[in-house]
Amino acid sequence: MTAPTIEATAAGRHDGDRQFLRLATIGSVDDGKSTLIGRILHDTGSLPTDHIEGVTDDEGELDLAALSDGLRSEREQGITIDVAYRFFSTEHRSYVLADTPGHERYTRNTFTGASNAHVAVVLVDARYGVQRQTRRHARIAALVGVPHVVAAVNKIDLVDFSQERFAQLRAELDELALQVGIGEIDAIPVAAKSGDNVVRRSASTPWYDGPTLLEYLEGVELAAPSPQQRELRLPVQYASRPSETHRRNYSGRIIAGTIAVGDEVAILPSGSRSTVVALDTLDGSRDTGVAGLSVSVELADEIDVARGDVIVSAVDDAHLPVVARELEATLCWLAEKPLRAGDRVALKHGTTTVRATVQSLDRRLDPDSLIEQVGPGELVLNDIGTVTLRTSSVVLADRYAENRDGGAFILIDEASNETVAAGTIGRAREVVPGTATRNDIKWHPSSLARDERWRKTGQRGATVWLTGLPASGKSTVAVVLERLLVSRGRVAYLIDGDNIRHGISDDLGFSPGDRAENIRRVGHLARLFADAGVIAVASMVSPLRSDREIARELSDAAGLEFIEVHVSTPVGECERRDPKGLYRRAREGSLRGLTGVDAPYERPLDPDLRFDTTDADAEELAGRIVEILVERGIV
Repeated sequence: MTAPTIEATAAGRHDGDRQFLRLATIGSVDDGKSTLIGRILHDTGSLPTDHIEGVTDDEGELDLAALSDGLRSEREQGITIDVAYRFFSTEHRSYVLADTPGHERYTRNTFTGASNAHVAVVLVDARYGVQRQTRRHARIAALVGVPHVVAAVNKIDLVDFSQERFAQLRAELDELALQVGIGEIDAIPVAAKSGDNVVRRSASTPWYDGPTLLEYLEGVELAAPSPQQRELRLPVQYASRPSETHRRNYSGRIIAGTIAVGDEVAILPSGSRSTVVALDTLDGSRDTGVAGLSVSVELADEIDVARGDVIVSAVDDAHLPVVARELEATLCWLAEKPLRAGDRVALKHGTTTVRATVQSLDRRLDPDSLIEQVGPGELVLNDIGTVTLRTSSVVLADRYAENRDGGAFILIDEASNETVAAGTIGRAREVVPGTATRNDIKWHPSSLARDERWRKTGQRGATVWLTGLPASGKSTVAVVLERLLVSRGRVAYLIDGDNIRHGISDDLGFSPGDRAENIRRVGHLARLFADAGVIAVASMVSPLRSDREIARELSDAAGLEFIEVHVSTPVGECERRDPKGLYRRAREGSLRGLTGVDAPYERPLDPDLRFDTTDADAEELAGRIVEILVERGIV
């Protein structure tokens, strides 16, 4: 067995010639994590005398687990609840160790403790082998990108130091590595209570010729981050002006790449550019800053830079984050209240916080089989799953696999301000209403200005957006509205959600994410119609405010009228009508995710018009919409 090399993103910090390594212990309850840590602390001479005396009984027996279990409740229950951080050192290296809880209820703590570790030490009881929590925790280690995982096969003394049993467990661990996506899990036979193969080699395992656990940790090579200017990420924490005679400074911690005096940089999301003229750190002025260093940057130009912006490289081949509005992410759910599609949360990413909507729950990890359940109805406390999030404003996102800092976030309950999830970004998607989202194509303007087109055709364009529950009467009113407008000599066209799925959106299903994409496409189509002078009448369920807001923003960005009409027919009346049999199928369980039954509908807060079609005349309701169009000079 050879010790691994940690890649640049997981680099340790140097203190002179002494390197700094972060490790986490993970595994099931009673596998001996705390005892193992106590043994390491004791045998490396990392404990003060009074601390040892405090956990030694009257008979001189040392309680190794108590050296790590610091909380009173932990001591009383004999389990680790919180993440206990301990420090120890050797001649060559300093360590910060996160002793994470093994109980399933505290999976969230394990997720947190392993999130920034260089090495994860998986404890496996030699008697019982790989357990449910072992699998769950190994999966967590893979999800949070721990570079290397080593298994301490503990209590090997309780199976008579059996080489055969150790070989069986190594085979289990090899299978586990394949299941969770870890390249390899090295294994070391240890007896933490007596110290066998922890710090000192054991005479009881002559058949084992690999390193002790400490030798393994000492052999892990830490490399400095790759000094690539093109990878620069500097999230701005705050802007300041030292004095009236000085330029503004922009401060934050570099999470990737390098920055140097003279570098051309860009500010995202605005895209403004400038040149670095000075750097300042806690250690004094220097010409270059590297990942992990906190710096204050002075630029040559007085440009608008604020907290939440990110300073990146402006070189031609710069690797830039995605200016994203949609994130495919893996979550560890930390709250008692379940997470469901349609829920609204605050998303904190780096130095910025935005509102986000859960577009869909895509998968949930089964901790026993490690098989992912497709389309779960909810995520509950300590569940791990993948979701799609739509944000209210842009997030400058990296994939977690490429940048652990730029690809991590937390979710916060807006009502209680409590952290409810920790997440990692798998894929970020750019959705910026009203602007180009691609740099490989360009917008080709018409030779006709909009005013000229509208003046010569005598036609002004706009979008009328009807939203409401299925079978609420949206399409009925929309059909009548289209006829009324045409009868008045105006060009109008009905854009029905179902009709769009026959062509433009025939590649989309009915998942929350696909529904959101369908709405986005209709929003773009309606904007084009309106720009041409057509009154676009869109009839869409469009259940989420965030999706309707994107459609509105597309029109607003183009300077076009957008009229939102809420068809507020109660769900009981909609179900009574049920022309497609959707509600009946949803009640029978053969249809999932129907808006108004088991999927949310967010009522418009301030629509331009709201009406109920129950026992109402469609002509009269359509006439009310025409009146608004007349008032705004469109008809």
